[in-house]
Amino acid sequence: MAINVNPTRMEMTRLKTRLKMAIRGHKLLKDKRDEMVRRFIEMIRRNRELRLECEKALAGAMGRFSTARAEMGNTAVTEALFYPVRSSAVETGRQNIMSVNVPTIKLTETDESFNLPYSFAFTSSELDGAVLDLAALLPKLIELAQVEKSCNMLAEEIEKTRRRVNALEHVMIPEMEQSIRYIKMKLDENERGSLTRLMKVKEMLAEKA
Repeated sequence: MAINVNPTRMEMTRLKTRLKMAIRGHKLLKDKRDEMVRRFIEMIRRNRELRLECEKALAGAMGRFSTARAEMGNTAVTEALFYPVRSSAVETGRQNIMSVNVPTIKLTETDESFNLPYSFAFTSSELDGAVLDLAALLPKLIELAQVEKSCNMLAEEIEKTRRRVNALEHVMIPEMEQSIRYIKMKLDENERGSLTRLMKVKEMLAEKA
């Protein structure tokens, strides 16, 4: 591979400084990557727990809704669910995890009680259970959304950091080390050439004397 550098001591000093910074940056990026991977694994585990829990609860609630439709009919179920069980809102924000601004979603409920919005006279107990199950599941679903988005963002940042680490480790640092070796070799050759010329000049002066 052709090396296009100026073989001078000043250039070698500059390259050594850059190499030292690159090695330090490589270590910092590796440490950052390792810590992000650790955090990512923790969040993935939490994501799996939440997903399994939510899927199980949703499957149970959907089963109850199916039973309620069979007992009451689709129209009656739709009318019963026209109004929400409770009024809720969410607050969104940002949380810094290893220089990655992941979202935060916090449930803020204006009504803590679970008040079924329909009369019990013409509804199925299965519908009651399904509605209450889903209302209780809402905080878990919001947490799951937050954790999944955070996992996606961390995964993207880990991949970017991995590419930077690989570029430093396999491209930039070896190229700078090779350039430094090349300059050192050229400087040694020049030094030997200068020494040879000086010896010849000394010999010529000695012969003339």
